[in-house]
Amino acid sequence: MGEWIVGCDVGGTFTDFCARRLGTGSAVLHKRPSTPADPAQAVLLGLQEMLSLHGIEPESVGRFAHGTTVATNALLQRKGAKIAMVTTKGFRDLVEIGRQVRPLIYDLQTDASAPLADRYLRFEVSERTNSAGSVELELTQEEIDRVVNEIGRHPEINSVAICLLFSFLNSTHEDRLAAAIRRSYPNLFVSTSYEVQPEFREYERFSTTLVNAFLQPEVSKYMDRLRAEVNGIAPNAEFGIFQSSGGLMSVMRASQLPVRTALSGPAAGAVGAAASGARSSIRNVITLDIGGTSSDVCLIRDGRTALAAARDISGFRIRLPMVEIHTVGAGGGSIARLGADRLMKVGPESAGAIPGPACYGHGGKLPTVSDANVVLGRLPTDLAGGGLKIDRGLAIEALQPLVIELGISVEKVALGIIGIVNSNMVRAIRAVSVEKGHDPRKFMLMPFGGAGGLHAAEVARALGMKRIVIPISPGILCAEGLIVADLQEDFVVNCLTRLGGPMNKLALALDGLVREAREWLDYQASGTDSQMVVSLDMRYVGQNYELQVEVARSYDTVELPDVEALKTAFFADYSRSYGHHDEQAPIEIVSVRLRVTKKLLQASADIADPRGPAKPSGAVDVWLTEEGPVETPVYQRETLPRGTVVEGPAIISQFDSTTFVPSWASAVVDDSCNLLMELSYD
Repeated sequence: MGEWIVGCDVGGTFTDFCARRLGTGSAVLHKRPSTPADPAQAVLLGLQEMLSLHGIEPESVGRFAHGTTVATNALLQRKGAKIAMVTTKGFRDLVEIGRQVRPLIYDLQTDASAPLADRYLRFEVSERTNSAGSVELELTQEEIDRVVNEIGRHPEINSVAICLLFSFLNSTHEDRLAAAIRRSYPNLFVSTSYEVQPEFREYERFSTTLVNAFLQPEVSKYMDRLRAEVNGIAPNAEFGIFQSSGGLMSVMRASQLPVRTALSGPAAGAVGAAASGARSSIRNVITLDIGGTSSDVCLIRDGRTALAAARDISGFRIRLPMVEIHTVGAGGGSIARLGADRLMKVGPESAGAIPGPACYGHGGKLPTVSDANVVLGRLPTDLAGGGLKIDRGLAIEALQPLVIELGISVEKVALGIIGIVNSNMVRAIRAVSVEKGHDPRKFMLMPFGGAGGLHAAEVARALGMKRIVIPISPGILCAEGLIVADLQEDFVVNCLTRLGGPMNKLALALDGLVREAREWLDYQASGTDSQMVVSLDMRYVGQNYELQVEVARSYDTVELPDVEALKTAFFADYSRSYGHHDEQAPIEIVSVRLRVTKKLLQASADIADPRGPAKPSGAVDVWLTEEGPVETPVYQRETLPRGTVVEGPAIISQFDSTTFVPSWASAVVDDSCNLLMELSYD
């Protein structure tokens, strides 16, 4: 194993790197502008730059962990494969019918996203497996040959999704179809629904499989190229891809199941936040990751990230375990404009990395959130350690059209932009806290990303939160999350059974998952200790949707608790989600889930003592309100020793981010060098 672990996170504006040395825990950071047209370019150039700047021998890199946005961008832009779908006769329109839910309930003009497979490329086969997993209508060889020939008549197809009814109970027919297609067309990518998402609910299973097939060619090409070129730079590095559920997987697995990477980058930030909070013994936080294009929020309770079973991305339903992250189009590059109602809107359109906000001086002309922060004096004159110079004159120029349209001062326009984008972030935090039965006032807010610290205090105050924790490297936290992540795999089996009856069926289902997990563990070359977590999908009889309830966690063998313990766990989760529970109503279990992680070699962060002295490096005029600017001291974070107290108003600048401390707040550097901000409500 090499001496260094490298994490690389590709964002909409910057590509971030964090490298940590195994022997000492010392770390180095690096940022460079992203290259949206070819994300791999920024990854490869940035890796070479970091190794060269910090004198790291390429051969000493033992692990390279990557958070990618390729899958997300392909979905958002619908730039993926031309796919065919093979399904049970009578069900080819299922992916178009969906759940008959409008995207926007009060908007009669907005249509649901068109299916990823065109109707003329959705092929039906005569076969049927019933709800018990028994074959009622055999799939004949003639049917297989027919559909294989139909696929061959469409040379535009480069990926196939096979989605048959109840294949999660009996995959024989999907196996035979996949083998025949691969044999006849070895260059086609093939996704089968029982491999991608072996659970009931045919629409969600079909949709997830279509997304996987849509992404496979693009993501596989990206992964193969990146692995080859990274290995050319760092020949000893093991390559891991971060998945949406919060752990690493191999490049081969990511190429087979690219749908698992749909939220790769944001999920890494949540893992990094949990690790950063743990260093200060803070276990309950709500994260606020503000990048150049969007803001991602996540709730972490008792040191564990909240998980979701399904979510929509760009209008496509994906049902897979993933870190529960709520995203809004509110970032530093979000563009401000006047709507048809003459009211100002901010986002979701973004200036992105190219051309970026006007203040970057790269050709941007439209007013953005970053430009507003520059006009108000909250953003310093250089970013990324001096690698990006800020031009306040260009920011003022970009806001002038709004100034003229609204007939108010440029500072008032800037304050309005900040107020609107903060409101968008507040709504996002309510979605993961209040709407899920959690009181945000009982959590600490953890802002990160390049712009997190600029907005955190005002967002927290709007939610009634009293404390904020800013990590030591907030702008690189997603990359840091990648280097503390472990290998992870999820297994699931359908097991519909009443709680209170015989537990044999449940026990057999769990035993089968444990066997699969042990086979997976034996296959992994890297890693040391392993952990298994058992969850049950539970609901009251007659309900249509279930709660995922964790019931066991073990480093050795896992056993199911007794019936009363299962009921207690379900009641607790149900009450937290809905505010009540019924102890007399019958309960059923729908699915059994097993998450297994294998610990990778890690190094505890060795945080160097700040140099000091804790004195302002200068002062700037900052607009806190419309009343006028206030002279505000600027501190360099690397000069603030442990125990330093900074009274607001103040600006704390560092290589990867900027923190704004308002006049009604103060900040202190704790023993882990995290920055703790206290808000006053007097």
